[in-house]
Amino acid sequence: MTDNTPKIVYRFKNALYINLTNRCPNACVFCIKNPFKMYFEGYNLNLSGTEPSARQVLDEIYRQLNDAPTKEVVFCGYGEPTMRLDVLLQTARELKQKIAAGALAPFKIRLNTIGLANLVHGRDVTGELAAVLDKINISINSPDKQEWLRLVRPLPQYADKGYESMLDFIRLCAQKMGDVVVSIVSRQGIDAQKTQELAKSLGAKFYLREFIDDK
Repeated sequence: MTDNTPKIVYRFKNALYINLTNRCPNACVFCIKNPFKMYFEGYNLNLSGTEPSARQVLDEIYRQLNDAPTKEVVFCGYGEPTMRLDVLLQTARELKQKIAAGALAPFKIRLNTIGLANLVHGRDVTGELAAVLDKINISINSPDKQEWLRLVRPLPQYADKGYESMLDFIRLCAQKMGDVVVSIVSRQGIDAQKTQELAKSLGAKFYLREFIDDK
């Protein structure tokens, strides 16, 4: 049964996903939030302009951790999590501290991102992220700038330097974190081999994500 209550934390398989914002610097041609009408697996992820505090997110995580075994907590909703960097860091930091203190059963903390955080915030934030994350997945989407621009359709203020900033973000994350993965989406005509080679040169692993449609 579909639950129409907007979700800030939702369960998918053995992970809890955190829906911090619906804002994003990109409007990717393959993004599922529009054809899925802001729903995913029966969850309403449309925050309707409101955004949760770290306390709201943490309280909901703690409530749902009791529902089923959880291997990961993932910052990934219908928006770019690093748009709300302070809330992301505060949430992840408290979870890390409670795991270290034995107050929570261990789980990994992951971020799924488009990799524009440094450009959005005007500084290198990778060290702050590395301090609270176990893994980061970055949607590189293409090994070619022009193809990237066509596929991800960034807002004008991010179009000129976005691609280079994303590559630098990947490189910096790989220098500071042990588990960095970059991905492209299948069925978009993207050169997977070339992307894999680019990922390796940046110090990251490569992952081919299956394209999801609303059929």
